Amino acid sequence: MTKNQPPANPKVDHITRAITIVRGHNVLLDTQLAALYGVETRVLIQAVKRNKERFPADFMLQLTPEEWGSLRSQIVISNPQRGGRRYLPYAFTEQGIAMLSSVLNSPQAIAVNIQIMRAFVRMRELLSSNRELSRQFAQLEARLNKRLGDHDQAIAAILSAIRQLMETPVPKRRGIGFTAKI
Repeated sequence: MTKNQPPANPKVDHITRAITIVRGHNVLLDTQLAALYGVETRVLIQAVKRNKERFPADFMLQLTPEEWGSLRSQIVISNPQRGGRRYLPYAFTEQGIAMLSSVLNSPQAIAVNIQIMRAFVRMRELLSSNRELSRQFAQLEARLNKRLGDHDQAIAAILSAIRQLMETPVPKRRGIGFTAKI
């Protein structure tokens, strides 16, 4: 832990693990958010639909059947034949989640939103540190490849010299008697 970083918060860690990537966006699903806010999913969606102008397409998106099927297999969610969801879920981006705090104006919603924003910030920090690590690794790999290339040439020259030494030279024999060259 660095001096600038706050101590690890179990709730932030839990939220960070719940963040999913859908269509290139980091999102949380409506069911996850409803559980965090302590409301039913239908109540959350109802509040969002009443304030639709606050949730443009880049704040909230509804999953396609393929996306939902893929996510359902990744995160165990109830089967629709057993009383599960009857509609495709909504996924909220970081901006959409920030907007939810104004729609769900309760002390718990505000506290949860603070934790969620910290989780998104932590995730961005991890990604940026991974990018830096990846860049440094690529530089190291390039330097090693250059050195290995030089070493490979030297090793190839040594092997070639050894092969030449291993070949037994055929001595030139002089013919017996008189040989005429024509």
